[in-house]
Amino acid sequence: MPGLTIGDTIPDLELDTTHGQIRIHDYVGNGYAIVFSHPADFTPVCTTEMAAMASYAGEFEKRGVKLLGISCDDVSSHKEWIKDIEAYKLGSRVTFPIAADPNKEVIKQLNMVDPDEKDKDGQQLPSRTLHLVGPDKKVKLSFLFPASTGRNMDEVLRVVDSIQMAAKHRVATPANWKPGDPVVISPSVSNEEARKLFPQGYEVKDLPSKKEYLRFTKV
Repeated sequence: MPGLTIGDTIPDLELDTTHGQIRIHDYVGNGYAIVFSHPADFTPVCTTEMAAMASYAGEFEKRGVKLLGISCDDVSSHKEWIKDIEAYKLGSRVTFPIAADPNKEVIKQLNMVDPDEKDKDGQQLPSRTLHLVGPDKKVKLSFLFPASTGRNMDEVLRVVDSIQMAAKHRVATPANWKPGDPVVISPSVSNEEARKLFPQGYEVKDLPSKKEYLRFTKV
């Protein structure tokens, strides 16, 4: 059954979190938010991921991106787990809310269910899902990782930069792009438009097809 994916509006759920009651749309506000799930509290990969996310929180804040974690344990468990997270990565503080989902309803509505991972009662657990939600409350990006693989926060930060740049300029980022690298001009932009939009100029790659679609510029 299809679930929440790129282009969909994220459900405006009310969540019980370590920061009190939160409605997702209110929390996103006029900026961006990363909503990310973890299989369970007090588990090894989840603890390292939460610590990594906490250490990158300042970078996300610079980009106007809020963080919202979700795990299926209750709020009291989350608060105890935070002590372990902060002890593991000294100097990192978990300043973002972690939502509780003991009945596994939130993860279903947010398409975060891992079909292979189950708890001791046979209930499905969350996968390592991450949704980047934009100011319009639509999903701009989704990552889906199995429980055995921790996410790379450098890659999360990179795609945030890419998506925000694409939203501001009529460009896209090529393979292995990093901030500061050239970007490609969108195919929907004519050469005449490109000269106006990118007065700094652009380079057209000479290809066998002689089609001038691979145009690089700096923004």
